[in-house]
Amino acid sequence: MNIKVVRTKAEIEGRIIEATALVEGRDLAPWGTDSGLAIVGKGHPRVDGIARVTGRAQYTQDLYLPGMLHVRVLRSPYPRARVRRVDASRALALPGVRGVLHRFNAPKAAFRGEETIFRDEVRFVGDEVAALAADTEETAADAVRLIDVDYELLPFVADLEEAMRDDATRLTEKGNVTESGTYERGDTKRAFAEASVVVEATYRTSTQLHNSLETHGAVARWDGDLLTVWESTQHVFGVRAGLQAALKIPYSDIRVLCDYMGGGFGSKGGAGKYTIVASIFARQLGKPVRCFLTRDEENLAAGNRSATYQTVKIAAKGKRIHAIEHLSWSNSGQGRWVADPTGPTNGLYDIPHVRTRSYKVVTSLGALSAFRAPGYVEGTFALDQAIDELADRIGEDPLALRRRHAALQTDPVTGMRYSLKRLLACYDIGAKEIGWQHRKPEGTRGSAPHRRRGYGMASQLWGGSGFPPAYATVHLNPDGTAVLRCGTQDIGTGTRTVLAQLVAEELGLALGDVRVELGDTSSQYAPISAGSLTVSSVGPAVRLAAKDARMQLLDAASGLLEVGATELRVERGAIVSTGRRTQIGEVLGQIENYTVIGKGSRFPNPEDISLKTFGAHFAQVEVDVRTGEVFVEHIVAVHDIGRVINPLTAASQVEGGVIQGLGFVLSEERVVDRPTGRVLNGNLEGYKVPTIRDVPKITVRFIDDPDTKANNIGAKGLGEPPIIPLPAAIANAVANAIGVRVRTAPITRQRVLEALELRP
Repeated sequence: MNIKVVRTKAEIEGRIIEATALVEGRDLAPWGTDSGLAIVGKGHPRVDGIARVTGRAQYTQDLYLPGMLHVRVLRSPYPRARVRRVDASRALALPGVRGVLHRFNAPKAAFRGEETIFRDEVRFVGDEVAALAADTEETAADAVRLIDVDYELLPFVADLEEAMRDDATRLTEKGNVTESGTYERGDTKRAFAEASVVVEATYRTSTQLHNSLETHGAVARWDGDLLTVWESTQHVFGVRAGLQAALKIPYSDIRVLCDYMGGGFGSKGGAGKYTIVASIFARQLGKPVRCFLTRDEENLAAGNRSATYQTVKIAAKGKRIHAIEHLSWSNSGQGRWVADPTGPTNGLYDIPHVRTRSYKVVTSLGALSAFRAPGYVEGTFALDQAIDELADRIGEDPLALRRRHAALQTDPVTGMRYSLKRLLACYDIGAKEIGWQHRKPEGTRGSAPHRRRGYGMASQLWGGSGFPPAYATVHLNPDGTAVLRCGTQDIGTGTRTVLAQLVAEELGLALGDVRVELGDTSSQYAPISAGSLTVSSVGPAVRLAAKDARMQLLDAASGLLEVGATELRVERGAIVSTGRRTQIGEVLGQIENYTVIGKGSRFPNPEDISLKTFGAHFAQVEVDVRTGEVFVEHIVAVHDIGRVINPLTAASQVEGGVIQGLGFVLSEERVVDRPTGRVLNGNLEGYKVPTIRDVPKITVRFIDDPDTKANNIGAKGLGEPPIIPLPAAIANAVANAIGVRVRTAPITRQRVLEALELRP
């Protein structure tokens, strides 16, 4: 058996990580465009669609075990304070209350670099102070209000731009602002001096909240030494690692399960404090324990997309972009890392002179977490608007200006090269679909005298190459059906269906003959379902596992049928040789207790090229100049992700990204009361996510050209790309319609009217 240890580098969420993986055997040659595939590349309904719509699919939030206890968390009402005393006597006296945990009695349980889950100093409104377990949810909710806490109030700062000031309250010894990223090529100082036109502008984006339909939460149960945790997560293995670090128990004593989950958008990447609290209570009290966040808690403590303050200085020399300087400050709250909005500026366009700096700003608010293309949505909002502003100044069509700068590029992080020719193909399709020829520099009259119509577009750059380690097995049953087992998750994107297609294609089975088992740490390892990684990481391993099973099957059939294995093939559930078809079940039925288990592992990416995904969004909008309301009429979203395994589920992903981008650019804005640090709209009544009434016509197109350099299935990730260019495209369309630019997202009615008042 040929087993190798490989080191690989890959990009996830705009950051480069290194991984060590074992790979077995040899990789397969990629399917080409002429491979004659029967199942892959076709639009199949989701294999779990009926289970989802009938309610048979079990989400973690649906799980109620016999004798289960329920946890509620007491959260700080102050943005910053020292917890001097916790008195739970009144709560414990209430019938049905089984226990209370807080910083003075909880066992040490490491959580993301800290020794305990309950800090002596709470750092934002909503920070965890204590947790209470009770027989019912109602009792827990009543009792948690009876816990008395003595707080020593401390100075705080709850606003990004206020925290950036030199005289702001210092929340850390190093201050509130730290540099988080820097990049430079060429000589921007000289380039700006040479330029014929220079545009400078400031852009702001607001904090966006994930608002996954299923909130964060977990159910924990101990059976002797074995801890089983059911969690709504994008990474069962990440949760297991977090529990092992917190509880200091062997990996063999931890099992994490996630069958179905109701959305995460990057925020559910590992164990949360709720996971550890549920596990500690379950061990102490000897009963299953459920800890789920309410909607308000979700929007206080479960993470967010950072608000940003960005300045862009961009210059032209003739009809080309000569230089750009992009500075960004991101509100990380109490987060440990920061998403970098300058990533698109560094790598998207062929501009000779580039200088970018990004800064992390600490505030007394909940921590950021990864949120569907973190940094790139915010950064593209600024970058692609600045390009349009420059195009207006030099009298150039903004699409033509972008075309001029789509050339061979060098990845600013890895130093490897990549071509933007696929981006040009996206431009061609999108411009035709939206009717770009109707765009006028000054906009056009809309459907009524008080409405103006405009067109805008923006570009998308992202990773999505996937990487090892990822492993899978395919088990053939005696009746010719197959079971795929892999530790990845289906976070609502159709992963079960896509992986089933890969197995069915490689094994020659009908799609309905493949069952997919995911989301279990007792299965084979798979990386987090985030960063547009799932299909491109796991899919190649799944294909190899299916191929291994097929070869084992043909070897066994060869002896029974007395035909050379190389003369056999599998087709539509049968083993086929010249003039003869034998059902797989018939062959396996003759070999008693023979087990076919194919194994596959993900091989590393090529070392000489950088694998990217590309896209372009085009928007047609109308703006009511009396009320400031923006009406989005048509969105055209064009993407290159290599091979499209399932056009139906892929189009659904794009539509979801577009809708989420609509919220970012038009309506979603966390509102914080600066004097108290309180979030004022932590629910879906005050926080406005798009509804079906807000969804415009969405046209989705794919290049659908397999990237045979990427992996053996030729596919790259699609999770993040559909949200990246949408906000900038709409902002550019609004500016085209009304002749003045709104540089703050969301583009509310009030901001449109304010911009119109300032119009020359």
